[in-house]
Amino acid sequence: MSVQNLLVELFVEELPPKALRKLGDAFAGTLLEQLKAQGLVTPGSQLTAFASPRRLAAHVTAVAAQAADKPVSQKLMPVSVGLDASGNATPALLKKLQALGTDASAVPRLKRAMDGKAEALFYDSTAKGVTLAEGLQKALNESIAKLPIPKVMTYQLADGWSDVKFVRPAHALVALHGKDIVPVQALGLQAGRTTQGHRFEASTPSVSVPDADSYAQVLREQGAVIAGFDERRAEIARQLQAAAAAVGGGARPIEDDALLDEVTALVERPNVLTCQFETEFLEVPQECLILTMKANQKYFPLLDAQGKLTNRFLVVSNIRPQDASAVVGGNERVVRPRLADAKFFFDQDRKKTLESRVPGLAKVVYHNKLGTQGERALRVQAIAHSIVHQLRMATVPFTVEAKDQFDVLDSKVKQAALLAKVDLLTDMVGEFPELQGIMGGYYARHEGLRDGVAIAIEDHYKPRFAGDALPRNHTGVVLALADKLETLVGLFGIGQLPSGDKDPFALRRHALGVIRLLVERNLPLDLPALIDAAIAAFPAPTVEPAEGSGDTKSALLPFFSDRLAVSLREQGYSAQEVDSVLALAPARLGDVPKRLAAVRAFAALPEAPALAAANKRIGNILKKAEKADAHVSEPLLQEDAEKALFAATQKIAPQARTQFESGDYTGSLQTLAALRAPVDAFFDGVMVNAEQADLRLNRLGLLATLHQAMNRVADLSRLAQ
Repeated sequence: MSVQNLLVELFVEELPPKALRKLGDAFAGTLLEQLKAQGLVTPGSQLTAFASPRRLAAHVTAVAAQAADKPVSQKLMPVSVGLDASGNATPALLKKLQALGTDASAVPRLKRAMDGKAEALFYDSTAKGVTLAEGLQKALNESIAKLPIPKVMTYQLADGWSDVKFVRPAHALVALHGKDIVPVQALGLQAGRTTQGHRFEASTPSVSVPDADSYAQVLREQGAVIAGFDERRAEIARQLQAAAAAVGGGARPIEDDALLDEVTALVERPNVLTCQFETEFLEVPQECLILTMKANQKYFPLLDAQGKLTNRFLVVSNIRPQDASAVVGGNERVVRPRLADAKFFFDQDRKKTLESRVPGLAKVVYHNKLGTQGERALRVQAIAHSIVHQLRMATVPFTVEAKDQFDVLDSKVKQAALLAKVDLLTDMVGEFPELQGIMGGYYARHEGLRDGVAIAIEDHYKPRFAGDALPRNHTGVVLALADKLETLVGLFGIGQLPSGDKDPFALRRHALGVIRLLVERNLPLDLPALIDAAIAAFPAPTVEPAEGSGDTKSALLPFFSDRLAVSLREQGYSAQEVDSVLALAPARLGDVPKRLAAVRAFAALPEAPALAAANKRIGNILKKAEKADAHVSEPLLQEDAEKALFAATQKIAPQARTQFESGDYTGSLQTLAALRAPVDAFFDGVMVNAEQADLRLNRLGLLATLHQAMNRVADLSRLAQ
């Protein structure tokens, strides 16, 4: 059985650049999967995927010309149906054997075996292994059918009659097993060994691939094409760094993996060139210039050592002329109008103040059930004011200096909330929606507004994504909280809840943003009170919940808890640790990290397993018993063990409570560890459910007191194995 390497290439017109990598991986991956399913490859076979703007290809090592034969045992029918009383074959059995390509001579070789409750006849045969031509045809059909194609095209074949549907018109198919062509077909094409190289720089119009292993080398040498996506990407990255180093002064290309992937999918023979534009355009905020160069032209702007934009940019060309001046000049001419537009927008926008644009927000619909952006700005302003008030109330001691600081903060927040969405009405944000917030900050600074206000306007969307920075000042933090809470309460109130993988309003991201602000800034704010403040900012009918969803607050609290649990597990906390803390539904999320640290420290103590198990036992007893108040009558204590536990609780619980109230959660739990011995002795020597009612209730009261003392930081029963 001949085992050689296999090469399959589908040569097509330019593929969608943003989907190329996914298409290449899917094509090669499905091909290998199908060959493996048919027994044509070995466990050690290696796959190499190739994807360029005009080709999808796969190279697989150690592919057999024919799969090995397989023994097959086929159930025919019950013995009672296949054989008569004398053991001879019935007509039904003979007909079945004939259908399998054999005759009565096979009857003595049939096996009898139990199949359920009845004995059945089985026919053992050998299935001939599939040939590579047959197996590859099936694999190729599956690979094409399962491609994640963004949009299908319909085009005619050369005969002028037949139609084919594919992502782009296909022009050639290569299938080589070693040096031999595998006779397969796809999309109206017969397999051969001929493909095409670079549109402009190939040394020959057609490239003949002599064997499977020389594919990449022949394409590079004769076709002027780097076929491998990763190889081409690495070459572009190398050239970008080299070009930046040649500029000098610590220049570096902007880092953008998505842009690098897209450019890799646009060129087959990358050539990085350095271009420049007039320095006068650097007066425009660099975010605008960077965005227009990246989004519209696929250029890599160059930053200086301090991260500021220079007037140089890098172009990834698909050709390598001896004199690149025409290419450089052409790209410089193309970018100039784009930058001029950005400068025009910036200059025009600054002719009107942000405050003068505020009435225009009343004409911008936010949501048909939630009103305009103008109404939304007033709601955010009200929520932000309430947050400042809650922060004021949480400040102890509240001094005159603190009052003055909160008055200033309230003033800044009020102004920033009113102006935060105004840049939506500017020409620059109209052209580049990604710059909302950022441009508001620039325009605020241009007008001379207080720096804290300008920064808050710029930062109020933060964090925009996982790992994004938080707002840089207190005003920005309050405004960001208010903005996200307004969004969550408003959309939950009208029933627009996320469902499965559908979250069109990014509410999960908004909830995670609120969590990060509260936790990472360690804000002394209670989440339920924040939700109440947000609900109060809406007209009452607005926040009535969707049918069957419960009230808005009841729907939001578990939503936040779920987001927080996922985030904490991603940070490395165990499910038990997270569950024990969140089971108490702590209102102040800023305390959660300290609680988790305390739980982790407690779990490492030798007393922890026994106390966690006892706590679980106590919880179960209290659930089943009649209502027990956390009150103990000392004269009713009879057994030595219950007296000892009461004495230990009286001594240890106040100390643990004092530590808890001071925020020393770790110390509080470690203090409670001393209760292990009296708790064990209590359960060993005391009958809780005594027949005498007053004794029973007193013991339940003792357990309730203990349970209350042990579960202030976390529900320790969740740590029990």
